[in-house]
Amino acid sequence: DLVQALDQVEGIDRFRISSIEPNLLSNEIISFCLNDAQRFVPHFHVPLQSGSPDILKAMRRRYKRDVYSDRVEKIKSIMPHCCIGVDVIVGFPGETEELFMETYNFINELDVSYLHVFTYSERDNTHAVELGGVVSSQDRAKRSKMLHILSDKKRRAFYEQNIGKDATVLFETERDGDVMYGFTENYVKVKTPYNEALANQIVNVKLSEVDRDGIMKCIMQRQIESVLK
Repeated sequence: DLVQALDQVEGIDRFRISSIEPNLLSNEIISFCLNDAQRFVPHFHVPLQSGSPDILKAMRRRYKRDVYSDRVEKIKSIMPHCCIGVDVIVGFPGETEELFMETYNFINELDVSYLHVFTYSERDNTHAVELGGVVSSQDRAKRSKMLHILSDKKRRAFYEQNIGKDATVLFETERDGDVMYGFTENYVKVKTPYNEALANQIVNVKLSEVDRDGIMKCIMQRQIESVLK
């Protein structure tokens, strides 16, 4: 009901659903956002935290791994080019190399777009600090690096799937040298030569290529029309 009500709010062109746990991301929300919504864009950021059932249980998460893969499959069945972001934690107490690889392999097989990788750090007065199996800082760093590399691969593959597609980009006001950046409705980061007139504007573009920094280049609609003429 809240999502449907927000979709009627005037003056806001884009809503993104972020940090919603998979057990709370219902079929109704997914279907509405991808089929019927006017302002909700095709992008979900859904925390996973671990792909190991044992670690999820130790974390006291209220969902199982299969629920996560089911949510991803549901989203992609409706809209293959929907962007899905994942939160994941490495180095949680008790995470052996084998259990970490369960997470790595699970995410590697998922049709997701990028990862936000967090390294576990001890916090006072939490259940986790009472658990055994402390992971060394070296192993935490190594596992974090592996998942950051996997994230880069996932993101680039997702971007390449979008090459040649028409999209709308909301350009940001910040200037980075001679370029500016924006995001498509499905959260592809786009760069273009800086033009003050584009700042804070939603512009129709065609996505053209991914540069060596992993950012999408685009062709403005007016440039496309000029070529067609």
